[in-house]
Amino acid sequence: MAIEKGQEIPSVDLQVMGDKGPKKVNTSELFADKKVVMFAVPGAFTPGCSMTHLPGYVTNADKIKAKGVDSIICVSVNDAFVMGAWGKAQNAEELIMLADGSGELAKALGLELDATGFGMGQRSQRYAMIVDNGVVSHLAVEPAGGIEVSAAESILAVL
Repeated sequence: MAIEKGQEIPSVDLQVMGDKGPKKVNTSELFADKKVVMFAVPGAFTPGCSMTHLPGYVTNADKIKAKGVDSIICVSVNDAFVMGAWGKAQNAEELIMLADGSGELAKALGLELDATGFGMGQRSQRYAMIVDNGVVSHLAVEPAGGIEVSAAESILAVL
């Protein structure tokens, strides 16, 4: 069952690319005492994710943060090396590029996606959420193929 508004983000160890390689981070640390916008994409460097979803958050990062958001997280079922390279390629310095390499967060949230039919294995559904001190205050899960309810502009409208 998918996480819902009012529920706490589960504690999961993930990775970000650090100066010396992959660095472990825990969701409890990422969300504690902060207002966070987190959005998930099915895969780094994929067309919709690279041409629409991530660029919208890069372009609107200042506007989102001006609404009291402490950090913006982009998460995908990819490794830290891929997420780091994708972040650099997309000029996403203002965002945390979070690697859910084994899909543990997607599964813990109940938002996994079986993309084996596309040769991509288990992934995350496309979604965006607003999290206040570890608790989901808004969740927007995209229907298959869409990039609307989880787009940066849509999240800006509800902040």
